This record gives sequence, C-alpha cells and structure tokens, in this order.
Amino acid sequence: MPMFKKVLIANRGEIALRILRACKELGISTVAVHSTADADAMHVRLADESVCIGPASATHSYLNIPSILAACEITGADAVHPGYGFLSENARFARILEEHNITFIGPSAHHIEIMGDKIQAKQTAKDLGIPVVPGSDGGVTSDVEARRIAAEIGYPVIIKAASGGGGRGMKVAKSEADIGTALSTARSEAKAAFGDDAVYIEKYLGKPRHIEIQVLGDGQGGAIHLGDRDCSLQRRHQKVWEEATSPAVTPEQRAEIGGIVADAIAKMKYSGAGTIEFLYEDGEFYFIEMNTRLQVEHPVTERITNMDLVYEQIRIAAGHPISVKQEDVTFWGHAIEVRINAEDPETFAPSPGTISFYHPAGGVGVRVDSGVYQGYKIPPYYDSLIGKLIVHGRTREECLQRLRRALGEFVVDGVKTTLPLFRRLIEEEDVITGNYDIHWLEKYLGMK
Repeated sequence: MPMFKKVLIANRGEIALRILRACKELGISTVAVHSTADADAMHVRLADESVCIGPASATHSYLNIPSILAACEITGADAVHPGYGFLSENARFARILEEHNITFIGPSAHHIEIMGDKIQAKQTAKDLGIPVVPGSDGGVTSDVEARRIAAEIGYPVIIKAASGGGGRGMKVAKSEADIGTALSTARSEAKAAFGDDAVYIEKYLGKPRHIEIQVLGDGQGGAIHLGDRDCSLQRRHQKVWEEATSPAVTPEQRAEIGGIVADAIAKMKYSGAGTIEFLYEDGEFYFIEMNTRLQVEHPVTERITNMDLVYEQIRIAAGHPISVKQEDVTFWGHAIEVRINAEDPETFAPSPGTISFYHPAGGVGVRVDSGVYQGYKIPPYYDSLIGKLIVHGRTREECLQRLRRALGEFVVDGVKTTLPLFRRLIEEEDVITGNYDIHWLEKYLGMK
C-alpha cells in the first residue's frame, strides 16, 4: 500500500520537530510552514522545504487556513499533519483539505465535530457504553432547569461550556444559592471565549484524579488501547506533570476501562490517534471528553509500549492497518513527563527572550522533546513550552530517581523556566507516593 510522498506540518515548536522526525524515518518529504517570528525555528531548518504563511500572530499564520492550503498547493504536499493545538481539532480545516484531495492526518471531520461539542460527546460516549459523570443530558439555559438537575444529582455541581476547554466557562455551585450566579457567569465566559454560550451541568467530584486512555483506530472498525496516563498534577486545568501508567489504577482496572474504550472507538470507526479523558474517584471512571488528536503527553505512552504514535498516525491515514494487535501491546516500566515552560516558576508569568545557554539532560532512560537551541529567541506570541523532559524506568521509584537526576543536569539560561518547580515537586512526599488528585498542585501553590 502506498505511503504519502510529502507531508506538510501545520504546526510549530517541539511537536513540529517530532512529526518531522517520524516523516523522515518513513522516507516522506517534509514541508515546514512558519510565521515570520519562527523563521529560525529548528523544524524550519531541518525540513526539506519551508513556506512562510504570515506574520507573528497565530491568527494570521498558523490558524490561517487559506495560507496553509496555498502552501500545500505550492509544494505539492499530499497530506497535512496538524500536531496538537492550532487547527488539529478544526473540522472545517479537515473538510477543506479533503475537498482539495489532501489527506488530513487525523480523524474524520465528522468525528472531530461530534467530540468537539462536549454535550454531544458525552451523549455519544454514553451511547457507546463509556461511563459518564451524572448530569444534564444536554444544554441548560434556565435557573429553574439548572436547580432541578442539580437537586437530582446532588451538590456540589459544576457548570461547563459545551465548546472549548482550558478551564474557561467552568463554574462550581456548592449549593442552590450559587446556581444563578454560576450559570450566568459560565455562559458569559463561554460566549466570550468560544462564541457559544451553551453550557451543561455535571456532578462535581471532590478529589478525583485525571486519567486518560490512549487509543488508535483504523477507520474500518478496528481499534486498540495503549493504556492509561495520569495527568492529575494540573494548574488552572493545564497539565504540568504526566505519568504512565497511573499509580492509582490497577492492571485489572486498566484492562477493563481500556477494553471498554477500544470497543467504543471500533464502533465509531474512528481513524487515527485519540484520547478518552476521565475523572477517576473511588475506583470509578467518569468520561470528561475526547481529544481527537495527538496529546502533548504522548511520549510517556510511547516509552512504556515501545511504540511510535506519530508513525502510527501517518500509516493509518495512508490506509495501512495498525501495526500491532491488542494482545501484542505490553506495558513495561514507568514513564514521567514534565513540561518545561518559559515562565516564572513562582508567578507563572511568561518569560520570552533569548536562550543564552542550553544543556538538556541525557543518559539512560532520558528523552527530551524540544525545538529550542542555544541562541534561540523564544517569541512572546505563542505558548511558552520550551520542551518536554521524559524519563523511563523499570519501576516508578527508579523513574522518580532518574527524573531527579535529569532535573539536576538540565540547564536553560537567559529566560526564567519552570525547572525549579519540578525540582521542588520531586521532593514532595505526596508526589513521591503518587498520593495526589487534580486539586493537589493548586493547593500546593497556594492558589484559590
């Protein structure tokens, strides 16, 4: 079966470089697109071809569909890999590419749309047999309706935006007296952030963990799961530290929820990589959402399964079957990823600027996914991710010790980074024992 001849990478930073490397190993030519601010980026330097698609603003470059389409036509790219963020979950982009006979390396526009609407996604998951959080069956518009549903499922409840994420349009109501304000605030925030004021209500879980299951579907009714990741250490609903597998999930629970999810993905005839995210409390999984793309934290899954998820994405999009069967998937050892950002480790204010000295960690069991280099200027226009430090060990204890060592030798000068935060976290008893939930880090940082 043929493979793509040329893939355009519609992204930037470490993920663009990650995709480029997979393409090169598959013998596929690469096209890097970039804004004027990213002309000296590493993926631009290493790609076979590069095209400037606009000024620094993401709106006029990385989110500019006509410019990206023009770059495809100029270079003759027959496929586009969107990475994560930007246009990776934009159904319209996927559909436009299809109309121009260019393959979108990802799921169908239909599946992106279904899972992009959280109300529809929840109902779809429920229909497919995936356990969901008790809550409204659809959108909620009135105080009366909201109070009735909240009374049925019990307080506290959380009101969430149907579109979007990242913590915007989410409000907790601890009692009936809070409902009116929570509903109106969530709707106005959702409207401002996503252009859609639709919201829904769910039971608010007190001390859950954030567990996600990695899946691959072949688009023909075949699917497998690649185990779980624990992403509970979060700040403002943004993941900071991820592990595979979760220290809280037993092998039996992992196999059970993984099987449920894989069956659901197969029924959907989903194509490519995806992640089903859950809240996990008292041994029960509750569906939150599905991300129809590659996750930032995918390397920890790669380390424990010895699989290349980008390689699988590209092969599946080209019409090839998944390279392994479920019975061939094994989980070996433990992996942890920390996201190193150009931010003040105390205030988390962005810290753009020039990297004056850069020495990434190395050695056995250490991987660094990064697109920066000494002398690289971190622009102020995009997210602040410098790179991801991924460590792997035979046990979680060995993995933690390896992370401690790697953090000690990782040097980034010229900008402030979150490295000091991770050096503090690695010494915390709750982190060492894996005894944390989604609220732990914010409490640790003294946030409200």
